[in-house]
Amino acid sequence: MTLTNTNIIAIANQKGGVGKTTTVINLATAMAACNKKVLIIDSDPQGNASTGLGLDKTVLKNSFYDLIRGDISINKVIVKTQIPNLCIIPTSMDLAVVEQEFVNREKREERLKKEIEQINRPFDYILIDCPPSLGLLTLNALVACKNLLVPLQVEFYALEGLTQLMETVNQIKNNYNNSLTLQGIVLTMYDKRNKISELVACDVKNFFKEKVYKTIIPRNVKISEAPSHGIPILMYDISCSGSQAYASLAAEIINQENKLNG
Repeated sequence: MTLTNTNIIAIANQKGGVGKTTTVINLATAMAACNKKVLIIDSDPQGNASTGLGLDKTVLKNSFYDLIRGDISINKVIVKTQIPNLCIIPTSMDLAVVEQEFVNREKREERLKKEIEQINRPFDYILIDCPPSLGLLTLNALVACKNLLVPLQVEFYALEGLTQLMETVNQIKNNYNNSLTLQGIVLTMYDKRNKISELVACDVKNFFKEKVYKTIIPRNVKISEAPSHGIPILMYDISCSGSQAYASLAAEIINQENKLNG
């Protein structure tokens, strides 16, 4: 099966704590609510996307680790979530050792790409949740994807880390995946009472122009609470500002794609 109509998006930022997994879970849920078929690939050894969607990792038969090693077909690792239209490839802590295991493996950066090409069911979007590093797992995601989405916390050193990420993206584009594109940057954890938030947001918009989404994800306590209940924010409290923001971001991305394909 070809995935020509599937937008494969890696959600990456080598800095931790920027709202990366939160964005994956809630963006995917909002897209699914728009009747889009969505697959999350949890490639972060911490497995927060899996637990954030209510999966019990202790009873998983197969995970992303088994997939990346080539022990099992990708179609056998895809599981349905409690949310209609949303599936996930869950992960486990075993994934933490994969970099050491793959040291001498040929074309190790193409493992995920080759597996995704074997998917035998239609998805509109595949969202890959990357670990907070620029190691082998993130490299696999960036080789496999068409687009990169960067969640960026509006803090003082935000642009510094983003520069390093974009240098890595350019290297991957030149060496492994010449179709890799920056889909956009989403500003997260925005606090309108904090002047730094406003200044950083302005800096990022001035530098990246139209690549910065109009939707800004606010700092919102309900967003922090939802994962402990194993559900996305849109199921936890649909009326809160965090839910409204992710619904808006999903609409913005879907509209962006409709214009490109229109």
